[in-house]
Amino acid sequence: MACSLLPPLAPVSPPPRLLLLPSSRSPLLPRGPRVAPRVPVSPPRALPDTAVGAAEAIRGALADAFLASPPTWRSAAVSNLAIFVAGSPVLLSGLSASGFAAAYLLGTLTWRAFGPKGLVLVAAYFVLGTAATKLKIKQKEALGVAEKRGGRRGPGSVIGSSAAGCVCALLSIYNVRSAALAELWRLGFVASYCTKLSDTVSSEIGKAYGRTTYLVTTLKVVPRGTEGAISIEGTLAGILASIILASVGYLLGQVNVSQGAVCVLASQIANFCESYIGATLQDKEGFEWLTNDVVNVLNISTGGILAVLMQQLLVNWRS
Repeated sequence: MACSLLPPLAPVSPPPRLLLLPSSRSPLLPRGPRVAPRVPVSPPRALPDTAVGAAEAIRGALADAFLASPPTWRSAAVSNLAIFVAGSPVLLSGLSASGFAAAYLLGTLTWRAFGPKGLVLVAAYFVLGTAATKLKIKQKEALGVAEKRGGRRGPGSVIGSSAAGCVCALLSIYNVRSAALAELWRLGFVASYCTKLSDTVSSEIGKAYGRTTYLVTTLKVVPRGTEGAISIEGTLAGILASIILASVGYLLGQVNVSQGAVCVLASQIANFCESYIGATLQDKEGFEWLTNDVVNVLNISTGGILAVLMQQLLVNWRS
């Protein structure tokens, strides 16, 4: 039989299973963070030697100007220019373009006479005075008693507010009546700014918060903003402002304690005189020339002169 001659068939085994190795995209392995390909970064370009040299020269010139003692006209102009450029956003908020230019010239004069400490005192006056002027500016505009140009001062106002201080600065620079009086010129300088700040703050606070304003000559109730009018709130604020600026002068070494008290007292007497002039003469027939800027010059000059005279009397009394 043919069938019996064939060898027995081997059992059929299943095909071998393929062992699959998980790849990097297999869900069996956790995915690691993808690493971004590195992009070669070129090193920063160095400034040209000419630019580096110019920057070093400017830095050196500014350092020499700031450290010059005593200051020269050149060092005062350079130092003041650097400060005005850096502080222009703040300065232009309270000054017109022409007022900015006038303030630069007067600031240069101040630096030349009294150095950086003198300019810091003027800066404190400017910041406090501008803040008082801007206070409730919309309400003042509605009442018609706000400063023009949104409170930004022009050259007339700048000169009117600093004329006495500039005279004291010139007297100090040129040693008028010998260097022995340099202390008095510095005292007059501080007193003139104490007087003007007190006048500005008392007027602006009175316009903003004064409940009742009185005419200084008769004490009759008058509307806010009337020339020669005063208020309790404004008067107290003006005295405080004068004390603050005199304290700044003391901390800067411009005046001592007794001289600071003289500045405060002189400023209040001068402001009373200014209110009296405003109530009796300003805007009257024959006195059209007596503008606000002229009254400001008279006011701060009175404050500076009174401070110098009172200091001399005090020294003579002590001796």
